[in-house]
Amino acid sequence: MIRTTPFHPRTSAANQTGLWSHWSGHLASEKYQVAEKFEYFAIRNSAGMFDSSPLYKYRIHGRDAERFLGGVLARDIRACRPGHAQYTTWCDDRGFVVEDGVILRHAADEFLLTAAEPNFAYFADLIGRHDVAIEEVSDDYATLAFQGPRSRTILEGLAPEVSALPYFALTPATISGIPVTISRTGFTGDLGFEVWVASGDALAVWDAVAEASQGHGVIPFGLQALEMARIEAGLLLLDVDFRSSRFAWTDEDRSTPTELGLGWMLRGIEADDRAFIGRRAIVREMTEKTSRWRMTGVVVDWHDYDRIYTNAGLIPPKDHTPVHEEFFLYDDDLKQVGYATSYAYSPILQRHIALARVRPNLAAPGTRVRLEIDVNHRYEYVAAHTARLPLYNPERKTA
Repeated sequence: MIRTTPFHPRTSAANQTGLWSHWSGHLASEKYQVAEKFEYFAIRNSAGMFDSSPLYKYRIHGRDAERFLGGVLARDIRACRPGHAQYTTWCDDRGFVVEDGVILRHAADEFLLTAAEPNFAYFADLIGRHDVAIEEVSDDYATLAFQGPRSRTILEGLAPEVSALPYFALTPATISGIPVTISRTGFTGDLGFEVWVASGDALAVWDAVAEASQGHGVIPFGLQALEMARIEAGLLLLDVDFRSSRFAWTDEDRSTPTELGLGWMLRGIEADDRAFIGRRAIVREMTEKTSRWRMTGVVVDWHDYDRIYTNAGLIPPKDHTPVHEEFFLYDDDLKQVGYATSYAYSPILQRHIALARVRPNLAAPGTRVRLEIDVNHRYEYVAAHTARLPLYNPERKTA
Protein backbone atom coordinates (compact mmCIF):
# COMPACT_ATOMS: atom_id res chain seq x y z
CA MET A 1 0.00 0.00 0.00
CA ILE A 2 1.33 3.43 -0.94
CA ARG A 3 1.27 5.80 2.01
CA THR A 4 1.30 9.57 2.30
CA THR A 5 3.31 11.79 4.63
CA PRO A 6 1.84 14.13 7.26
CA PHE A 7 2.51 17.04 4.86
CA HIS A 8 0.64 15.41 1.97
CA PRO A 9 -2.47 17.65 2.11
CA ARG A 10 -0.16 20.60 1.38
CA THR A 11 2.22 18.94 -1.06
CA SER A 12 -0.62 17.44 -3.10
CA ALA A 13 -2.37 20.81 -3.33
CA ALA A 14 0.87 22.43 -4.53
CA ASN A 15 1.73 19.71 -7.06
CA GLN A 16 0.73 21.19 -10.43
CA THR A 17 2.15 18.28 -12.44
CA GLY A 18 0.61 15.30 -10.66
CA LEU A 19 3.99 13.56 -10.93
CA TRP A 20 4.82 11.37 -7.93
CA SER A 21 7.45 8.79 -7.06
CA HIS A 22 7.57 6.15 -4.36
CA TRP A 23 10.02 6.82 -1.53
CA SER A 24 10.13 4.29 1.30
CA GLY A 25 6.53 3.36 0.59
CA HIS A 26 5.35 6.99 0.51
CA LEU A 27 4.30 9.32 -2.26
CA ALA A 28 6.97 11.93 -2.97
CA SER A 29 6.58 14.70 -5.52
CA GLU A 30 8.87 14.54 -8.55
CA LYS A 31 8.26 18.22 -9.28
CA TYR A 32 5.59 20.75 -8.41
CA GLN A 33 6.18 23.16 -11.28
CA VAL A 34 6.09 22.34 -14.99
CA ALA A 35 9.81 23.22 -15.06
CA GLU A 36 11.77 21.85 -12.11
CA LYS A 37 14.40 24.55 -12.72
CA PHE A 38 12.07 27.01 -10.99
CA GLU A 39 12.37 24.87 -7.87
CA TYR A 40 16.12 24.46 -8.28
CA PHE A 41 16.67 28.22 -8.53
CA ALA A 42 14.46 28.75 -5.49
CA ILE A 43 16.95 26.62 -3.54
CA ARG A 44 19.96 28.48 -4.90
CA ASN A 45 18.55 32.03 -4.87
CA SER A 46 15.93 32.14 -2.11
CA ALA A 47 14.66 29.04 -0.30
CA GLY A 48 12.62 25.94 -0.96
CA MET A 49 10.46 23.62 1.14
CA PHE A 50 10.99 19.87 0.84
CA ASP A 51 9.12 17.04 2.52
CA SER A 52 11.75 14.58 3.74
CA SER A 53 9.39 12.75 6.10
CA PRO A 54 9.79 9.32 4.38
CA LEU A 55 13.25 8.93 5.91
CA TYR A 56 13.42 6.08 8.42
CA LYS A 57 13.96 7.38 11.95
CA TYR A 58 15.20 5.44 14.98
CA ARG A 59 15.35 6.66 18.56
CA ILE A 60 18.33 5.08 20.34
CA HIS A 61 18.55 5.76 24.06
CA GLY A 62 19.81 4.39 27.34
CA ARG A 63 22.85 4.44 29.61
CA ASP A 64 25.01 2.59 27.05
CA ALA A 65 23.71 4.36 23.95
CA GLU A 66 27.00 6.13 23.16
CA ARG A 67 29.02 2.99 23.81
CA PHE A 68 26.71 0.93 21.63
CA LEU A 69 26.79 3.37 18.73
CA GLY A 70 30.55 3.69 19.09
CA GLY A 71 30.82 -0.01 18.33
CA VAL A 72 28.60 0.16 15.24
CA LEU A 73 29.14 3.50 13.50
CA ALA A 74 32.36 4.11 11.61
CA ARG A 75 32.55 7.77 12.65
CA ASP A 76 33.38 8.38 16.31
CA ILE A 77 30.08 9.31 17.94
CA ARG A 78 31.92 10.56 21.04
CA ALA A 79 32.96 13.61 19.02
CA CYS A 80 29.28 14.51 18.55
CA ARG A 81 28.26 16.53 21.58
CA PRO A 82 24.63 16.89 22.71
CA GLY A 83 22.94 19.49 20.55
CA HIS A 84 24.87 18.45 17.45
CA ALA A 85 24.50 16.04 14.54
CA GLN A 86 26.82 13.88 12.46
CA TYR A 87 26.79 12.45 8.97
CA THR A 88 28.01 8.89 9.43
CA THR A 89 28.17 5.39 8.00
CA TRP A 90 28.01 1.86 9.33
CA CYS A 91 29.98 -1.00 7.80
CA ASP A 92 30.14 -4.78 7.73
CA ASP A 93 33.06 -6.72 9.21
CA ARG A 94 34.94 -6.53 5.88
CA GLY A 95 34.89 -2.74 5.96
CA PHE A 96 32.24 -2.30 3.26
CA VAL A 97 29.56 0.34 3.80
CA VAL A 98 26.15 -0.97 4.82
CA GLU A 99 24.48 2.43 4.69
CA ASP A 100 24.86 6.07 5.63
CA GLY A 101 22.69 8.50 7.55
CA VAL A 102 22.56 11.49 9.87
CA ILE A 103 22.43 11.04 13.63
CA LEU A 104 21.11 13.76 15.93
CA ARG A 105 22.31 13.78 19.53
CA HIS A 106 19.60 15.24 21.73
CA ALA A 107 21.24 14.37 25.05
CA ALA A 108 24.13 12.37 26.47
CA ASP A 109 22.08 9.18 26.26
CA GLU A 110 19.54 9.95 23.51
CA PHE A 111 20.00 9.91 19.73
CA LEU A 112 17.86 9.99 16.60
CA LEU A 113 19.30 8.15 13.59
CA THR A 114 17.96 8.59 10.06
CA ALA A 115 18.41 6.17 7.19
CA ALA A 116 17.17 5.82 3.62
CA GLU A 117 16.29 2.13 4.02
CA PRO A 118 14.98 -0.01 6.93
CA ASN A 119 17.72 -0.67 9.49
CA PHE A 120 15.78 -1.37 12.68
CA ALA A 121 16.46 -5.11 12.78
CA TYR A 122 20.12 -4.60 11.85
CA PHE A 123 20.76 -2.35 14.86
CA ALA A 124 18.47 -4.22 17.24
CA ASP A 125 20.32 -7.49 16.60
CA LEU A 126 23.59 -5.87 17.69
CA ILE A 127 22.45 -4.60 21.10
CA GLY A 128 23.52 -7.68 23.05
CA ARG A 129 24.06 -6.86 26.73
CA HIS A 130 24.18 -3.10 26.29
CA ASP A 131 21.75 -1.07 28.36
CA VAL A 132 20.22 0.56 25.31
CA ALA A 133 16.89 0.53 23.50
CA ILE A 134 16.02 1.27 19.89
CA GLU A 135 12.57 2.42 18.82
CA GLU A 136 11.06 2.78 15.36
CA VAL A 137 9.71 6.35 15.31
CA SER A 138 9.49 6.92 11.56
CA ASP A 139 5.75 7.63 11.64
CA ASP A 140 5.93 9.79 14.76
CA TYR A 141 7.72 12.71 13.13
CA ALA A 142 7.42 14.75 9.97
CA THR A 143 10.52 16.47 8.62
CA LEU A 144 10.45 19.72 6.66
CA ALA A 145 13.69 20.65 4.91
CA PHE A 146 13.92 24.40 4.42
CA GLN A 147 16.91 25.07 2.16
CA GLY A 148 18.47 28.09 0.52
CA PRO A 149 20.26 31.40 1.17
CA ARG A 150 17.19 33.09 2.71
CA SER A 151 16.22 30.14 4.89
CA ARG A 152 17.84 31.52 8.05
CA THR A 153 16.41 35.02 7.65
CA ILE A 154 12.91 33.62 7.21
CA LEU A 155 13.10 30.91 9.84
CA GLU A 156 14.57 33.08 12.58
CA GLY A 157 11.40 35.18 12.43
CA LEU A 158 9.54 32.08 13.63
CA ALA A 159 12.26 30.56 15.81
CA PRO A 160 14.97 33.04 16.88
CA GLU A 161 17.12 30.12 18.08
CA VAL A 162 18.29 29.42 14.52
CA SER A 163 20.02 32.79 14.11
CA ALA A 164 23.18 31.55 15.83
CA LEU A 165 22.81 27.83 15.12
CA PRO A 166 26.14 26.39 13.86
CA TYR A 167 26.46 23.99 10.95
CA PHE A 168 25.26 20.49 11.94
CA ALA A 169 23.91 21.71 15.27
CA LEU A 170 20.33 21.37 16.52
CA THR A 171 18.09 23.14 18.95
CA PRO A 172 14.64 22.79 20.51
CA ALA A 173 12.30 25.59 19.49
CA THR A 174 8.65 26.43 18.96
CA ILE A 175 6.92 27.48 15.76
CA SER A 176 3.46 29.00 16.29
CA GLY A 177 3.53 27.53 19.78
CA ILE A 178 4.30 24.01 18.52
CA PRO A 179 7.39 22.25 19.94
CA VAL A 180 9.91 21.35 17.22
CA THR A 181 13.56 20.46 16.84
CA ILE A 182 15.48 22.40 14.21
CA SER A 183 18.78 21.12 12.84
CA ARG A 184 21.12 22.93 10.48
CA THR A 185 21.28 20.02 8.07
CA GLY A 186 20.03 19.14 4.60
CA PHE A 187 20.76 17.45 1.29
CA THR A 188 21.22 20.44 -1.02
CA GLY A 189 24.74 21.62 -0.18
CA ASP A 190 23.42 25.07 0.66
CA LEU A 191 22.49 27.00 3.78
CA GLY A 192 19.51 25.16 5.17
CA PHE A 193 17.63 23.65 8.05
CA GLU A 194 15.40 20.70 8.82
CA VAL A 195 12.40 21.07 11.10
CA TRP A 196 11.40 17.94 13.03
CA VAL A 197 7.83 18.03 14.28
CA ALA A 198 5.31 15.56 15.69
CA SER A 199 3.22 14.23 12.81
CA GLY A 200 -0.02 15.57 14.24
CA ASP A 201 1.36 19.13 14.18
CA ALA A 202 2.95 18.91 10.75
CA LEU A 203 0.40 20.94 8.78
CA ALA A 204 0.43 23.83 11.24
CA VAL A 205 4.21 24.07 11.00
CA TRP A 206 4.15 23.88 7.18
CA ASP A 207 1.56 26.66 7.09
CA ALA A 208 3.58 28.84 9.48
CA VAL A 209 6.76 28.49 7.41
CA ALA A 210 4.86 29.08 4.16
CA GLU A 211 3.22 32.20 5.55
CA ALA A 212 6.52 33.58 6.82
CA SER A 213 8.00 32.94 3.36
CA GLN A 214 5.50 35.10 1.50
CA GLY A 215 7.23 37.61 -0.76
CA HIS A 216 10.59 35.80 -0.72
CA GLY A 217 10.05 33.61 -3.78
CA VAL A 218 9.90 30.44 -1.68
CA ILE A 219 8.21 27.40 -3.25
CA PRO A 220 8.09 23.66 -2.52
CA PHE A 221 10.61 21.58 -4.44
CA GLY A 222 10.53 17.96 -5.44
CA LEU A 223 12.93 15.09 -6.02
CA GLN A 224 14.23 16.33 -9.38
CA ALA A 225 15.38 19.69 -8.03
CA LEU A 226 16.85 17.93 -5.00
CA GLU A 227 18.80 15.63 -7.31
CA MET A 228 20.25 18.59 -9.21
CA ALA A 229 21.37 20.26 -6.00
CA ARG A 230 22.83 17.18 -4.33
CA ILE A 231 24.99 16.26 -7.35
CA GLU A 232 26.50 19.77 -7.33
CA ALA A 233 27.05 19.33 -3.59
CA GLY A 234 28.79 15.97 -4.01
CA LEU A 235 26.30 14.18 -1.76
CA LEU A 236 26.02 10.44 -2.32
CA LEU A 237 22.74 8.65 -2.95
CA LEU A 238 22.16 5.06 -1.92
CA ASP A 239 21.50 2.68 -4.85
CA VAL A 240 22.89 5.27 -7.24
CA ASP A 241 26.40 6.22 -6.14
CA PHE A 242 26.89 3.17 -3.93
CA ARG A 243 25.11 -0.02 -2.92
CA SER A 244 24.50 -1.45 0.53
CA SER A 245 26.94 -4.27 1.23
CA ARG A 246 24.03 -6.27 2.64
CA PHE A 247 22.34 -6.57 -0.74
CA ALA A 248 25.22 -6.45 -3.21
CA TRP A 249 25.74 -9.55 -5.33
CA THR A 250 29.51 -9.20 -5.62
CA ASP A 251 32.30 -7.06 -4.17
CA GLU A 252 32.21 -4.98 -7.36
CA ASP A 253 29.02 -3.46 -5.94
CA ARG A 254 30.48 -2.94 -2.47
CA SER A 255 32.45 0.10 -1.34
CA THR A 256 34.57 1.10 1.62
CA PRO A 257 34.31 4.55 3.21
CA THR A 258 37.68 5.49 1.73
CA GLU A 259 36.57 4.48 -1.76
CA LEU A 260 33.48 6.67 -1.36
CA GLY A 261 35.56 9.70 -0.45
CA LEU A 262 34.55 9.45 3.20
CA GLY A 263 38.01 8.80 4.58
CA TRP A 264 37.80 12.12 6.43
CA MET A 265 35.41 10.39 8.85
CA LEU A 266 38.25 8.08 9.88
CA ARG A 267 41.00 10.59 10.58
CA GLY A 268 42.89 9.58 13.71
CA ILE A 269 41.61 6.01 13.52
CA GLU A 270 45.04 4.72 14.54
CA ALA A 271 44.61 6.32 17.95
CA ASP A 272 40.91 5.47 18.16
CA ASP A 273 40.31 2.74 20.75
CA ARG A 274 36.86 1.78 19.44
CA ALA A 275 36.47 -1.76 18.15
CA PHE A 276 33.70 -0.76 15.75
CA ILE A 277 32.43 -3.15 13.09
CA GLY A 278 34.81 -3.14 10.13
CA ARG A 279 37.66 -1.37 11.93
CA ARG A 280 40.32 -4.01 11.28
CA ALA A 281 39.51 -4.24 7.58
CA ILE A 282 39.46 -0.46 7.21
CA VAL A 283 42.81 -0.01 8.99
CA ARG A 284 44.31 -2.74 6.82
CA GLU A 285 43.00 -1.06 3.67
CA MET A 286 44.48 2.27 4.72
CA THR A 287 47.82 0.75 5.74
CA GLU A 288 48.24 -1.43 2.68
CA LYS A 289 46.69 1.15 0.30
CA THR A 290 44.38 -1.40 -1.29
CA SER A 291 41.52 0.96 -2.16
CA ARG A 292 40.26 0.22 -5.66
CA TRP A 293 38.62 3.59 -6.32
CA ARG A 294 38.33 7.17 -5.18
CA MET A 295 35.11 9.11 -5.45
CA THR A 296 35.65 12.42 -7.20
CA GLY A 297 33.88 15.12 -9.11
CA VAL A 298 34.22 15.31 -12.87
CA VAL A 299 33.79 18.49 -14.93
CA VAL A 300 33.35 18.23 -18.70
CA ASP A 301 35.33 20.52 -21.03
CA TRP A 302 32.52 22.51 -22.62
CA HIS A 303 34.66 23.51 -25.64
CA ASP A 304 35.29 19.87 -26.52
CA TYR A 305 31.67 18.94 -25.75
CA ASP A 306 30.36 21.62 -28.10
CA ARG A 307 32.90 20.66 -30.78
CA ILE A 308 31.76 17.03 -30.81
CA TYR A 309 28.09 17.91 -31.21
CA THR A 310 28.71 20.71 -33.69
CA ASN A 311 30.79 18.40 -35.90
CA ALA A 312 27.89 15.93 -35.80
CA GLY A 313 25.52 18.62 -37.07
CA LEU A 314 23.73 18.91 -33.72
CA ILE A 315 23.01 21.63 -31.21
CA PRO A 316 24.97 20.72 -28.03
CA PRO A 317 22.35 19.71 -25.42
CA LYS A 318 22.49 21.27 -21.98
CA ASP A 319 20.07 18.98 -20.17
CA HIS A 320 19.96 19.53 -16.41
CA THR A 321 17.95 16.34 -15.79
CA PRO A 322 20.11 14.06 -13.58
CA VAL A 323 21.07 10.73 -15.13
CA HIS A 324 21.59 7.74 -12.84
CA GLU A 325 23.47 5.51 -15.21
CA GLU A 326 27.11 4.54 -15.56
CA PHE A 327 29.15 6.74 -17.90
CA PHE A 328 32.57 5.21 -18.41
CA LEU A 329 35.78 7.18 -18.00
CA TYR A 330 38.96 6.62 -20.02
CA ASP A 331 42.49 7.91 -20.26
CA ASP A 332 43.92 9.35 -23.48
CA ASP A 333 44.72 5.84 -24.69
CA LEU A 334 41.04 4.92 -24.24
CA LYS A 335 41.79 2.54 -21.40
CA GLN A 336 38.96 2.52 -18.88
CA VAL A 337 39.98 4.18 -15.61
CA GLY A 338 36.65 4.62 -13.86
CA TYR A 339 32.97 5.40 -14.21
CA ALA A 340 30.50 8.13 -13.37
CA THR A 341 27.43 7.28 -11.29
CA SER A 342 25.48 10.57 -11.35
CA TYR A 343 25.61 12.97 -14.31
CA ALA A 344 23.86 16.25 -15.12
CA TYR A 345 24.24 19.74 -16.52
CA SER A 346 24.63 22.20 -13.64
CA PRO A 347 22.64 25.40 -14.21
CA ILE A 348 24.69 27.38 -11.71
CA LEU A 349 28.11 26.08 -12.78
CA GLN A 350 27.18 26.10 -16.49
CA ARG A 351 29.01 22.83 -16.99
CA HIS A 352 28.22 19.14 -17.33
CA ILE A 353 29.31 17.53 -14.08
CA ALA A 354 29.37 14.07 -12.57
CA LEU A 355 30.11 12.11 -9.43
CA ALA A 356 32.53 9.38 -10.40
CA ARG A 357 34.95 6.73 -9.25
CA VAL A 358 38.45 6.70 -10.67
CA ARG A 359 41.61 4.75 -9.98
CA PRO A 360 43.29 6.22 -6.88
CA ASN A 361 46.31 7.44 -8.85
CA LEU A 362 44.01 9.59 -11.02
CA ALA A 363 42.00 11.17 -8.23
CA ALA A 364 44.08 14.35 -7.84
CA PRO A 365 42.01 17.39 -8.86
CA GLY A 366 42.71 18.48 -12.43
CA THR A 367 43.60 15.03 -13.76
CA ARG A 368 42.56 14.71 -17.40
CA VAL A 369 40.05 11.99 -18.28
CA ARG A 370 37.66 11.32 -21.14
CA LEU A 371 33.94 10.77 -20.59
CA GLU A 372 32.15 8.40 -22.93
CA ILE A 373 28.95 9.81 -24.43
CA ASP A 374 26.79 8.64 -27.31
CA VAL A 375 26.26 11.01 -30.22
CA ASN A 376 24.32 9.98 -33.33
CA HIS A 377 24.36 6.37 -32.14
CA ARG A 378 28.14 6.30 -31.83
CA TYR A 379 30.46 6.61 -28.84
CA GLU A 380 32.45 9.81 -28.49
CA TYR A 381 35.03 10.62 -25.84
CA VAL A 382 34.76 14.15 -24.52
CA ALA A 383 37.58 15.78 -22.57
CA ALA A 384 36.99 16.26 -18.84
CA HIS A 385 38.94 16.58 -15.61
CA THR A 386 38.60 15.44 -12.04
CA ALA A 387 37.63 18.02 -9.42
CA ARG A 388 37.41 18.17 -5.68
CA LEU A 389 33.98 17.61 -4.15
CA PRO A 390 31.75 19.43 -3.53
CA LEU A 391 31.62 21.04 -6.94
CA TYR A 392 29.34 23.78 -5.58
CA ASN A 393 30.20 24.90 -2.06
CA PRO A 394 28.96 28.38 -1.11
CA GLU A 395 30.44 29.92 2.02
CA ARG A 396 26.97 30.50 3.43
CA LYS A 397 26.50 26.74 3.84
CA THR A 398 28.67 26.68 6.96
CA ALA A 399 28.96 30.37 7.82
